[in-house]
Amino acid sequence: MIIVPMETPGITKIRPLSVYGSEDPPHGHLELKFENVRVPASNLILGEGRGFEIAQGRLGPGRIHHCMRLIGLAERSLGLLCDRAFQRKAFKKRLIEMDVIQHKIAECRISIDQARLLVLKAAHTIDVRGVKAARQQVAMIKVVVPRMAVSVIDEAIQVHGGAGVSSDTPLAGFYAIARSLRIADGPDEVHLSQIAKQEILAQSKKSML
Repeated sequence: MIIVPMETPGITKIRPLSVYGSEDPPHGHLELKFENVRVPASNLILGEGRGFEIAQGRLGPGRIHHCMRLIGLAERSLGLLCDRAFQRKAFKKRLIEMDVIQHKIAECRISIDQARLLVLKAAHTIDVRGVKAARQQVAMIKVVVPRMAVSVIDEAIQVHGGAGVSSDTPLAGFYAIARSLRIADGPDEVHLSQIAKQEILAQSKKSML
């Protein structure tokens, strides 16, 4: 990995990238063009060939942070779902009184709390035993939590109806964030493969006893 200051000659800002059609400054990503960009060798971080090591050292705690944020989004979405269900009436009943809505609420609560406990376990492992020992657990939460958040937010959108996909509520923005995190910092498929490889290795060692 190399530090390249933005004012370095040869760097051109092309455009800010949108997420689900919406601009995402200043938090989002920018398309850059590099033409004959040169920096001093002292800008190399740690040393040649250590980029993957640096990335992995950051990604473990970073993925836990992403998952913590998503749990917060899911909690907020469930709160919005319940607020809407208390206020909205259909067929002379408040939505909150309908079994189908109550089941949605129950499923959301179960999903959020399951994911929270898994994140807590991963965070505890990384604190006590380090990044390497927590690799499988971090991969697990990176799959479980974005899927959970997408599901909970989607249920909240459904209960809001048309308002849920508009800018009148934050739910559409929440959905874009949660869905993007099924790709960012490694897509689900990569994490699933990593989880499986580590599980197969652990099981093979047991079978050899």
